[in-house]
Amino acid sequence: MKSLRLIHLFLIVIFLSACASGGQGGGVPPIFGGPTSTPLPPPIVGKTPAPDAGAAVSAFLEALTNDDYEGMYAMLSQSSQEGISLEDFSSRWRNVLNEMSAASIEYTVMSSQLSPFNAEVGYNVIYKTVLAGDIQRDIVMRLVNENGAWKVQWDETLILPELAGGNLLAMDYNVPARGDIYDRDGNPIVTQAEAFAFGIQTGQINPDTRELLTRELGLLCGLDPLVIENQIDASGPGWYLPMCEGTRAEAQRLISVNPGGLVIQSYSSRYYYQTGLAPQAVGFTLSIPPEEYDDYRRRGYDGSEKVGKQGIEEWAEEYLSGQHGGTLRVVSPTGQIISTLGQTAPQAADSVYLTLDGNLQDYAQTALEFFRGAIVVMEVDTGRVLAMASSPDFDPNYFEPTNPNNIGLGNLLNSPTNPLLNRAAQGQYPLGSVFKIITMAAGLESGLYVKDSPYDCQYEFTELPDRVLYDWTYEYCQQAISRGEACNTSSTTPSGLVTLQEGLMRSCNPYFWHIGNDLYTNWQRPNDVANMARGFGLGAPTGIEQIAEASGQILDPQSQVDAVNQAIGQGDVQVTPLQVARFIAAIANGGTLYRPQIVEKIQPIDGDPEIIFRPEANGVLPVRDENLQIIQEAMFMVTNFNYGTARFNIRGIQFDTAGKTGTAESGSGLPHAWFAGYTLNEEERTGKPHIAIAVIVENIGQGSDYAVPIFRYMVEAYYFGSPGRISYDFGSLGQPLPTPTPFGFFAPTDE
Repeated sequence: MKSLRLIHLFLIVIFLSACASGGQGGGVPPIFGGPTSTPLPPPIVGKTPAPDAGAAVSAFLEALTNDDYEGMYAMLSQSSQEGISLEDFSSRWRNVLNEMSAASIEYTVMSSQLSPFNAEVGYNVIYKTVLAGDIQRDIVMRLVNENGAWKVQWDETLILPELAGGNLLAMDYNVPARGDIYDRDGNPIVTQAEAFAFGIQTGQINPDTRELLTRELGLLCGLDPLVIENQIDASGPGWYLPMCEGTRAEAQRLISVNPGGLVIQSYSSRYYYQTGLAPQAVGFTLSIPPEEYDDYRRRGYDGSEKVGKQGIEEWAEEYLSGQHGGTLRVVSPTGQIISTLGQTAPQAADSVYLTLDGNLQDYAQTALEFFRGAIVVMEVDTGRVLAMASSPDFDPNYFEPTNPNNIGLGNLLNSPTNPLLNRAAQGQYPLGSVFKIITMAAGLESGLYVKDSPYDCQYEFTELPDRVLYDWTYEYCQQAISRGEACNTSSTTPSGLVTLQEGLMRSCNPYFWHIGNDLYTNWQRPNDVANMARGFGLGAPTGIEQIAEASGQILDPQSQVDAVNQAIGQGDVQVTPLQVARFIAAIANGGTLYRPQIVEKIQPIDGDPEIIFRPEANGVLPVRDENLQIIQEAMFMVTNFNYGTARFNIRGIQFDTAGKTGTAESGSGLPHAWFAGYTLNEEERTGKPHIAIAVIVENIGQGSDYAVPIFRYMVEAYYFGSPGRISYDFGSLGQPLPTPTPFGFFAPTDE
């Protein structure tokens, strides 16, 4: 028994010693005082808990809100990535969000349960959809710890719990018809219509009715019959020549005579009347491009619609497309409906009424038919744009795939003349002598010049140290000499001693070169002219907003040469015709710069208009009233005094006008012809608001020869409803266009 007790005591000592050795660094000390030799267990490698599983979930969901599917995929666990490719993962998310029309996503990370190797984190997600309302779900995300970082265990319930088992989302769309576009009087510019494509099959032309064919097509399509004749002759037999499109009402006469060779093919489409009225400003529609597909699906489109591109069609997409309707359902993999998640009823599209006067717009396009250039007509006291023409123009009906004539689309898109460019608002040109109005304003406001300040205007300008510049009368004199004539007319002899007002009337280049150089060199006012130009709204957008526009360019001169070039609108000066029409209107109305606008109202199918035109003043000319009156008087002299540069081609007009001619060296080819002016004293007599008009014709010649007749044509079309004279033959002036050749800045610049 005694020996047995000793054995028990020995075992207890061993047990206590073992306990002490397991507590190294703390706990019960070893009984025998020394450290134990028992080894510690090795640490667990790769299984350290990540610091914050909630942060990982937030990062995953934040990537989702940014459509960063690649970033989300990188957060998946290794096993999840082995089960689904990046392409399939991205496609699944994208398709579900598109189908539900998810405009945005909101989330809140909530509770979490953690262990060293796994985590479950709850979150609330709200899909804010266009067609199904808000879809809100509480979801639990499972995560696994891989190398110290939390990784997401992917399954489709992370999108929506309803998608378990391979279920899908399906949207049943209800898309309203696209809205129409009208002119200010309610005449259609764009509608959905049954249309006809007209063309010529050259092998089927009846010689006896060929003249009838070309004449009637010319009337319908707005084409010169001789141009059609030339196309037929150039093509030979066996060719189809697309001409234009028309509704039954528009083409009733042509359809009734149906001359041999005429081809008529019907189609249903969004139809642009008169082969495109103001096409660059109105725009056109296209199928949704692939790079924008997801964006439109998230906005509630089913993806098959045509959407606006360029101009009003693009700007007013929200109004013209209406409110799409849809019902979002969960369906099984076999297509059976499981549940409905939400729905929205469609709302009819709005119609857009433009400020454009359809008749005036048609005449503006006719005036430019044989030229490259632009016309802008604007109400003086409101900023309403009544006409905005850019030439060459195009037929927006070509963008309709079902239109048999759209074989002309390739020529349109590849044309070197860039018909899609809206030269009225996006074309940037040197302004030439129209800019002298601004230089005159700078001179008057400096206090160094008054309306009667004299200047001897001769052929030569010699104030620059290294060159001699010549007045426009010198060029006319040289032309007269080349014809064997004497330089003894008002256009070939120098203007002589003139006042400042007479200098503008005669467009004396040396006088305005002198002002620019004088301010820059002698009075240390180098930026007066540039600052005045900016005050007139140049070098910055007009704010029209409803169509795209260019800013132009006004720079501070860095030398005498820059200063004298700028003083006559040359050098680095760049303006748009829209900017010019705007500041001309401001001169006419007493100094207020209005924001140009081209939308009269947005009209729902029922109820009051959503948007109504209201004049918006967004600037004032930096010119005192007395000086503005001096400028107005000088511009009146340009069109009404015998020596005014516009007098010859505007004499006999039945309306009071004022303006300024301009001939701007383009740097390539013949100069651009400008005229900018306005009407006055006519509102009480005619009942029509006064208008400002800017005209530019590219690479054609003198402003007095080409732009002034077009200005007159537009004034008469505005007041009479049609031009008052029948002798306008713009085709004889503008066909063919001149071949560009090199041309320097300092050649004679203006009349």
